[in-house]
Amino acid sequence: MSVQVRPLGDKDFFPWLGLFEGYSEFYKSDLTDEKALRVWSWIIDKNHDLDGAVAVDDNGDFVGFTLYRAVPRTLSGDVGLFVDDLFVAPNARDAGTGRALMDFAKEYAKAHNYRSLQWVTAADNKTAQKLYDEVGTRTSWVTYEAEV
Repeated sequence: MSVQVRPLGDKDFFPWLGLFEGYSEFYKSDLTDEKALRVWSWIIDKNHDLDGAVAVDDNGDFVGFTLYRAVPRTLSGDVGLFVDDLFVAPNARDAGTGRALMDFAKEYAKAHNYRSLQWVTAADNKTAQKLYDEVGTRTSWVTYEAEV
């Protein structure tokens, strides 16, 4: 199976939604219609920071997606690209889809003169970490979060 990665477009909502449902299920996050529509509105709003791309297989089926946004990096005085989400459908894993999505994000960053590409994944997501260890460098930073 080969995949082509391209930016998400206005007419991609329903095929993307199927993947976003799988992504939400993978991370055991409840997905409501309201949440899905809000995220989609961010993706297609050219004035919003969030952007995304989709991996499409030979049959035209959506088999993966990534969502990313520009982030200022104060200590280096430049801008980087942060990959918020990356998901590959189970039937398209181990076929280079995740790598193709990461390569797309890297090329997007280069095209926009962003100086770095960063992302996080769950500590127990060993499958993703195998790819991420190949395409990037594991950092020593510890991530925290707090509800507000």
